Amino acid sequence: MKKLVAIVALMGLFSCNNEEVLLPQENVSVMKEMTDHSPIYMFFKTEENKDDKEKLDTIVEVNRKNSISSTNWVFNIDKRLPLKLVIPEIMELQDKKKRSSHSKTGTMNVFTYSDSVAKNLAFFPFTDVEFKYSKHFSKFFIKKHAEHYRNFHNFTVNFNKDNKITVDGNDISREEFIDFIKEFAEFTSDGKITMLHLNFDNRLTYDQYIQNKILVWKATNNEIQLSSFEFVYDEKKLPECGCKL
Repeated sequence: MKKLVAIVALMGLFSCNNEEVLLPQENVSVMKEMTDHSPIYMFFKTEENKDDKEKLDTIVEVNRKNSISSTNWVFNIDKRLPLKLVIPEIMELQDKKKRSSHSKTGTMNVFTYSDSVAKNLAFFPFTDVEFKYSKHFSKFFIKKHAEHYRNFHNFTVNFNKDNKITVDGNDISREEFIDFIKEFAEFTSDGKITMLHLNFDNRLTYDQYIQNKILVWKATNNEIQLSSFEFVYDEKKLPECGCKL
């Protein structure tokens, strides 16, 4: 078995073939080790805007040549990249792995980030995550699939374009989020499992995405779980509802 070993600098810098990936930083390691892996890199690049040569457009460059379907996939993604560039690439790679005849049951997909406290490379699993992209939002999805979700107490958690948090349309500060979820879930669940449905504006960066994912992960326990569906939306493409997201 091949063990992933990396030295992560304080700034969260990861190098591959003389190209650099700036990793997100957090203060906890969800996972510390990964074996039998294939690395996938998403680099932050810029190019000249076709309509305005004085402007630069951000693009993503994906190195997927080492993505062996029978192994765990480790996604090293530059923290500056917006989700609108990152998520479609992840979805394409997820689909590739599922369709591969060499795909092996039990392998994982994980995101990498830097643990600034332990000063090690850390991993966040997302093997079972299915992304709903662009025009989907959990509030409408739950309503459409009410039969499936009626046995859960459902919270719609949204991280908007300004990286502010709402829970079922109510503004919640980042500092209060974990306590709010745990206390509100205990008060309203009526013995049901609380299901958190995560929504992210696609203008958020990958850095903000990982920070938000870990914040929510800290709020979970046996009675509070994450939905396997994640909604990364384009606000302009959501249906008009006249309500606060």
